[in-house]
Amino acid sequence: MSGAGTVVTVGTFDGVHRGHRAVLEEIARRAKASGLKSVLVTFEPHPLEIVNPSAAPPLLTLPEERRRILAETPVDQVEFVPFTAELRNLAPEEFVRQVLEARFHVAELVIGHDHGFGRGRTGDVEFLRKLGGEDGFAVDVVPAVLLPDGRPISSTLIRRAVAGGDLDTAERALGRRYGVEGTVERGAGRGRTIGIPTINLAPPGPRKLLPPDGVYACVVKWNGVAYGAMSNLGPRPTFGEAARSLESHLFGFSGDLYGQRVEVEFVERLRDVMKFDSPAGLVAQLGKDRESAIGALKKPGMQVTL
Repeated sequence: MSGAGTVVTVGTFDGVHRGHRAVLEEIARRAKASGLKSVLVTFEPHPLEIVNPSAAPPLLTLPEERRRILAETPVDQVEFVPFTAELRNLAPEEFVRQVLEARFHVAELVIGHDHGFGRGRTGDVEFLRKLGGEDGFAVDVVPAVLLPDGRPISSTLIRRAVAGGDLDTAERALGRRYGVEGTVERGAGRGRTIGIPTINLAPPGPRKLLPPDGVYACVVKWNGVAYGAMSNLGPRPTFGEAARSLESHLFGFSGDLYGQRVEVEFVERLRDVMKFDSPAGLVAQLGKDRESAIGALKKPGMQVTL
């Protein structure tokens, strides 16, 4: 990259939550005011997968999900830097000089309030301001974005909320509903035989964090339309299937989505996964689930096809 310089931020940005967006909006604003480019330097895979795999957290956004969300932000350029063992071993000043200065010509570096990078995360604000003074780039910090109860928004907070089934907190922190993207694959076809056809999402992979097993009111997005849905996340014990899966019955939709990529957003958990004595018992419960899901999807602000 050539030119007068860039306004840069750097980090993992898993989830691209409201705190992340505040940083991205700030670098975009500063870059526009200065006639420079705004650049996010981020990493794949998550650094802890290289530094300490056993401690690597489940991901709020898989790589393709994160790329899509970041493409919707006001930043001019998103650079995905492979996080390797070599990169891990760089001291903070080496990372700044070899990557941020040499490759991206950083003129301003903007970071979040809890930022740290480089070997041992020793590249903190004090260090960066000292290095910036020596090398000629400005450093500034964006303060934490807080939830109404005063807690600072972070990827860790959102992971705890999702894992605990607290979808409301996750949504407030993310600025959107928590969801999963995937490709529709063929299932057993039982839904059609009982009058409740479903789409089956290919497993997202073991790194993706999902909420607790259960039946959910959901929004399924495909081809620019948001469909209300009820979804089963987990096993299907009535049919003796122990494998965890995600299948959704879309309201107001009929058609074939095999091979299509969709997004399933979790709105409200309706009940636990249950085993029924017969398919008829399951159908009766699904009728109740439908009513509960539609009620959840008719709340103020919801704009979905039902």
